[in-house]
Amino acid sequence: MRADTPLKAIACFDAVMRTGSFSTAASQLFVTPGAVGQQIKKLEAWLGTPLFVRSVRKLQPTNEALNYWEQVKPALRQLETASRAVRSLSDRQVRLSLPPAFANSWFAKRMPSFTQSHPELQLHLSASTEPVDFNDATCDLAVRHFDGNARDVQAQLLLPDAVRVYCSPAYFQRKVLDSFDALPTATFLYTTSHAYWPQWFAAVGLTFEGFGNGMKFDQSELAIDAARRDQGLVLTSPWLVEEDVERGRLMPVFDSVLQTGKGYYLVQAQDVVLGGAAAQFRQWLCDAAQLAVQESKPGE
Repeated sequence: MRADTPLKAIACFDAVMRTGSFSTAASQLFVTPGAVGQQIKKLEAWLGTPLFVRSVRKLQPTNEALNYWEQVKPALRQLETASRAVRSLSDRQVRLSLPPAFANSWFAKRMPSFTQSHPELQLHLSASTEPVDFNDATCDLAVRHFDGNARDVQAQLLLPDAVRVYCSPAYFQRKVLDSFDALPTATFLYTTSHAYWPQWFAAVGLTFEGFGNGMKFDQSELAIDAARRDQGLVLTSPWLVEEDVERGRLMPVFDSVLQTGKGYYLVQAQDVVLGGAAAQFRQWLCDAAQLAVQESKPGE
């Protein structure tokens, strides 16, 4: 590395590219927007090319900026990883991102086991279904529900997924849901993450057309909670309702199960060695998932 490489300016540039704003980048770096602007000018002078087209309402990176950022991001990530590894002797924090429904159900049920077996580690949890950008160094590991095909991250299957129909015992009795003939009188709870009602109907030899009586939710946990409160039928993953079934708040309806081709995957940055705390948590989570699969096979 050249002695005059402006590392501080490159860090500011990375923050601006991630946030799309001098002000937001300055807030993250705990400096003023003017200080960020000065560092960007310094980097532009050092590189010999403009990096941003500035206007009143928008900050547009140039093609040179986009290409440069793609090249420096891996180096910045390696610096962060190396620094985190050195700090890991005293840093016992694990930063984890989970889908909200998964966090409130499957993971919440098992979290006491983790805290009891690893009291020295501190979990920092965030609930999200958005793609994870590990380049911003705000997350060590994430769980995501998808088909496992990912180019930019390392993905390991934790829990294979399927969907089946559930409702509360009171709703089951009220609607007498002992056969498909009762479906026209039922209320269907639709979710965006498990939007498989048409496929489920087709799998059982029925046509979904005409079954429009229902409520739509953008989060699975809201639809599941509505089912708990006797509001209708929810088509969801057994992993998200296992404790509800155990405690009698929900019950499976019909024997039909639909394989989705998706699952809950543990994802992390490619070619990055986890710190000690994150590595310990990763092993615990994989072990817990393996045990769950052995004890309960969704769809059987």
